[in-house]
Amino acid sequence: MEFFQFHPTGLAGLGILLTEGARGEGAILRNASGERFMERYAPTIKDLAPRDIIARCMVKEVAEGRGAGPNKDYLYLDCTHLGAEVLETKLPDITEFARTYLGVDPVTEPVPVMPTAHYAMGGIPTNVNAEVLRNNTTVVPGLYAAGECACVSVHGSNRLGTNSLLDINVFGKRAGNNAVAYVKTAEFTPLPDDPAGTVRDLLEGIRSSTGTERIAVLRRELQETMDAKAQVFRTDESLSEVTEVIHSLRNRYKNIGVQDKGRRFNTDLLEAVELGFLLDLAEVVVYSARNRKESRGGHMRDDYPLRDDVNYLVHTMAYLTGDPLSADAADHIALDWKPVTITRYQPMERKY
Repeated sequence: MEFFQFHPTGLAGLGILLTEGARGEGAILRNASGERFMERYAPTIKDLAPRDIIARCMVKEVAEGRGAGPNKDYLYLDCTHLGAEVLETKLPDITEFARTYLGVDPVTEPVPVMPTAHYAMGGIPTNVNAEVLRNNTTVVPGLYAAGECACVSVHGSNRLGTNSLLDINVFGKRAGNNAVAYVKTAEFTPLPDDPAGTVRDLLEGIRSSTGTERIAVLRRELQETMDAKAQVFRTDESLSEVTEVIHSLRNRYKNIGVQDKGRRFNTDLLEAVELGFLLDLAEVVVYSARNRKESRGGHMRDDYPLRDDVNYLVHTMAYLTGDPLSADAADHIALDWKPVTITRYQPMERKY
């Protein structure tokens, strides 16, 4: 779960994605002074460098004071030299998004951008039949997962472009086919007296709560902390700070209240439930990242900048084993390691 791919060109402050097709057509990343800064980092391929490299370069530019805007916290994607015809015909989404959400016209002015979380390489562990794994080898009968929620481990630590289609087109089909085959022979499983009780209690507990904490406030604090401390660059110190914030938010989450008490189309309730699970996921990401003392793919540790194949050429497996409200993540998250199967392509250093 520590492997997240960050896309370089998300609309600043919003994270709405602007396609890489813009740079493919010749768009240029610039800092506050107008410099094409990727020439310094990747003089050969410049703005066409891989996503993770460009994302790190962008964050470094801002960290070193070359960011733009009132808070110097974003950079620019310059498309002005491409012309209106190219932008309107080949890149219509970019023009529409920039105009709609930022009030910026890419035809005449650069677009404020910063890296945004784009893709989760980790997820629910499955085998190639889309069957969910209880541990490294044991299948959960009748349970299938596909799409970005699942991890078949076809992406390693850094997904290649277009490879996300594998997740849904290939393994989505396999999940469906295998689920159909399973139900034809599966026996009915005895259910408890009230199988929906746990979920109903969860929903009713939140719906009837009268706490003073607001969901939007907690969610924003979680977002901002993860963005600042567990994003493109990570260290043990920054991840420790995030862990403390997550634990604090968990305690505050016990005192949440929702304003909409209705039972139909209650998005207030939906967002409250989602926030609880977001806290779980954030902690797993951070805890897994703290225990991977190396840099690999979408996971960059400033305090461990080199890849370590001797100790970490493995998948991180995380299991909930105790009460999430306990202060120490080690009390309720157990980590295990799953070997990586090497076939035709041997691991080697990436060079440009």
